[in-house]
Amino acid sequence: MTKVLIFGHKNPDTDTICSAIAYAELKNALGIDAEPVRLGTISGETQYALNHFNVEAPRLVETVSNEVEEVILVDHNERQQSVGDIDKVRVIEVIDHHRIANFETSHPLYYRAEPVGCTATILNKMYKEKGVEIRKEIAGLMLSAIISDSLLLKSPTCTDEDVAAAKELAEIAGVNLESYGLEMLKAGADLSDKTIQELISLDAKEFQMGNYKVEIAQVNAVDTNDILVRQAELEVALSSVVSEKGLDLFVFVVTDILNNDSVALAIGSVAHAVEQAYDVQLVDNKALLKGVVSRKLQVVPLLTEVLNKL
Repeated sequence: MTKVLIFGHKNPDTDTICSAIAYAELKNALGIDAEPVRLGTISGETQYALNHFNVEAPRLVETVSNEVEEVILVDHNERQQSVGDIDKVRVIEVIDHHRIANFETSHPLYYRAEPVGCTATILNKMYKEKGVEIRKEIAGLMLSAIISDSLLLKSPTCTDEDVAAAKELAEIAGVNLESYGLEMLKAGADLSDKTIQELISLDAKEFQMGNYKVEIAQVNAVDTNDILVRQAELEVALSSVVSEKGLDLFVFVVTDILNNDSVALAIGSVAHAVEQAYDVQLVDNKALLKGVVSRKLQVVPLLTEVLNKL
């Protein structure tokens, strides 16, 4: 049996990395030769989880068609978010919790997309369905993924299924959900050593919204001013990316993990779409987005709706 590579999106977050590891373990338990890999740098938050549960990070790959013929995608489906040579391999499975866009295959595949807060929540069910016990370390990583994607179960994307899964996994992992979760989020919010380029690419995704090409990056912070004090440098970097990639809009979202609000810094020819989407006014290219913490649920859909009408 030939090997299958499992990976999430570029600029990987905790769900992408941990779900790739967890699903590869499940596949191997079922007799399938699967290896988790990653398409970018490990974040501080993800590294905290990996260190805590003593699990090695997946190896970094630039391409996959030189290694395998078949791949499995987790935590994404949009091709611009995936590996560069995705068209040269066969996607045999997708496990995801995002919108479906810019995705088609030439062969039938197993596609599982559920409206939950985290890919790991789906994987928790799949382990049960297959009758495979979740090891302590893997449970810890899956828990970390849910904590990350749900901002410790406070995000509007968080469902009852995510809460139930998090409690189950915390018990298996042998950690206190609240205390471990807060420490992990704080580790991810410490961005003091990051360069401007790292800040805008840590968790950035490209989207096609109507006729417009949009990139949205998001970082978490204990104090948004720690990031926005570097606004002048950020604007130069964002403008450079807009020019290089031919973007119509780059939205850099800084989320306050304690108050559950965000500040959006918008650069591009259709930056006014942010004003329309949130009924705010951009002052000095930025605006406070009250109660906004989720890119998936509160940013992408609203901007897509506005840009589809422009």
